[in-house]
Amino acid sequence: MKNKIEAMFLGLAIGDALGVPVEFKSRDYLQNSPVTEMLAYGSHHQPKGTWSDDSSLTFCLADSLCSGYNTKDIANKFAQWYTNALWTAHGEVFDIGIATNSAINSFIKGTPATLAGETGEFDNGNGSLMRISPIAFYVKKMSIEKRFDIVKEVSSITHGHIRSVISCFIYVEFLLELLKGIDKKEAYKNMQQTVNNFLNTNAICSQAEIDKFHRVLGNQVNDYEIESLVTLEEKEISGSGYVLNTLEASIWCFLTTNNYKDSVLKAVNLGEDTDTTGCVAGALSGLYYGIDEIPKEWVTQLVKKEEIIRLSNQFSKSM
Repeated sequence: MKNKIEAMFLGLAIGDALGVPVEFKSRDYLQNSPVTEMLAYGSHHQPKGTWSDDSSLTFCLADSLCSGYNTKDIANKFAQWYTNALWTAHGEVFDIGIATNSAINSFIKGTPATLAGETGEFDNGNGSLMRISPIAFYVKKMSIEKRFDIVKEVSSITHGHIRSVISCFIYVEFLLELLKGIDKKEAYKNMQQTVNNFLNTNAICSQAEIDKFHRVLGNQVNDYEIESLVTLEEKEISGSGYVLNTLEASIWCFLTTNNYKDSVLKAVNLGEDTDTTGCVAGALSGLYYGIDEIPKEWVTQLVKKEEIIRLSNQFSKSM
């Protein structure tokens, strides 16, 4: 378990760091100048190997879970990141999503942690999906009902709409299948079956909301058989910051490549929200392929890699 956690933590941070210099760049731009290695400066003027809020908030969550599950403490860690640069690469916050910014400020002003995230349909950025991965290790022995409840609480600290919650739930369930050590496509099918069964037997949300996930969950909509996510072409995959697009893109990059390097580079080169797609795909790929499959040069270039490894060891012991 220790090695899997370390691989996931390094994997997500490297995917994030690969994307930071080209965040907001278009796909057309990246097709002409694709990312093939760790770059410096660029969009946020950061040194090579610098990770962003995606990794910072993931590590804040993991740090909190080392002392047990407490949503107020998780939100406090997020607030410490925001106000005191906790778990930042260089002691400064240089990137933050609109919804996350609003939620942390709301929490600081006294709103309970699980009510801090906005719940409107237009509040479905990828800010809770990008940081949710450590929860998979915490909930792995729990019932699916309990897993969902915890994912919902942790997502709602910054993103409370059911679409963000279900996106995080799907992602965590996929990570749990990958933890079993089975083939990734088998793990993906198992996740689809598990999540579909859960959503169809629990009054979580409307059918219309469930239908939003038809490409990820392989569902039919209006009796029309939706193509499998893995058969889609790149032009049908979006790199935007919308949570459902990030979920689809990260899983698509992971399932349509055969190694860590290709997966995260494919994610980053989709363009737009490059650091988050890289981070979310990087967690899947790091966990699945393992630390030995992550290019050593990228590990060496990663900022604060020793601190990340120490956190992964501490987190592993607490799980």
